[in-house]
Amino acid sequence: MSNQIELRHLRYFMAVADLLNFHRAAERLDITQPGLSRQIQQLEYHLGTQLLLRNRREVRLTPAGAYLQEQLIPQLNRLENIFGQARRIGRGQAGEIRIGFLGSAMQEVIPRLLLELDSRYPDIRTSLEELSNQAQVRALLQERLDLGFVRLSDLPPDLEGCPVIRETFSLVVPEDHPFRGKSLGSIRDFAGESFILFTPEYSPDYYRTVLSICEDAGFHPQVSHKSVHAHTIFKLVAAGLGVAIVPTSLQHGFQLKVRFLELSGIRQRAVLTAVWNRAHHSNALQHCIEHLRGSSPEP
Repeated sequence: MSNQIELRHLRYFMAVADLLNFHRAAERLDITQPGLSRQIQQLEYHLGTQLLLRNRREVRLTPAGAYLQEQLIPQLNRLENIFGQARRIGRGQAGEIRIGFLGSAMQEVIPRLLLELDSRYPDIRTSLEELSNQAQVRALLQERLDLGFVRLSDLPPDLEGCPVIRETFSLVVPEDHPFRGKSLGSIRDFAGESFILFTPEYSPDYYRTVLSICEDAGFHPQVSHKSVHAHTIFKLVAAGLGVAIVPTSLQHGFQLKVRFLELSGIRQRAVLTAVWNRAHHSNALQHCIEHLRGSSPEP
């Protein structure tokens, strides 16, 4: 005889208590009727009390059996939910994904990812934190983040990534700037303007790319202000303190008196990369990675 009460004993008891019929309970549980009787006897032995009164005509609960049934209903339901959740987490259908991001990722990439997760895996939760490129890298290496969205071409060996957006740059000018077009093939005509750029600390690669746009046009920009925040850059542009070069997607989500002139004729592209730790990720994150790889833009 088993030397302890096991979960199966309780499940078997609950089936008999619900049906008050050993034959039908055994069929529901897919075990033999003698086997079910032995399990109930073991449970009664370990509890030291009778739970069921049975004879050839009927099965009835004793007061102890009725009490046990009443108390077990919510507890077993909770255990079933816990076990089910554990199975879903193991399959990547539930859990939490901690996401770090740059502001530009919130324009399109992250909302699209969250909608996909909500549609296919509604039990997966996410936490979101806007962080700089380097702060995301540190958090990923220290396992404080599961997924990041950065503008970096060189990643530490422990991190892996894939591009999720490859987009054009735009020149941002004040709303009342005399240039009236909607796009630019070159920014040479703006060589005499002051430029407001993302600071090199935001991303050295990104800063070099922006400088190369100007250098390809034959000039080195006169940088008057730098910031890590797009909103600050746009406020300075709106105030007439200079122009800026930013990814085109940043034209969405800001209500400021600026205009975006797309630089469609240049070779440079703004690349947003999804990044994760090679060695540490859950099944839930794996679903994210597969989705992001599947939607990765072509080079």
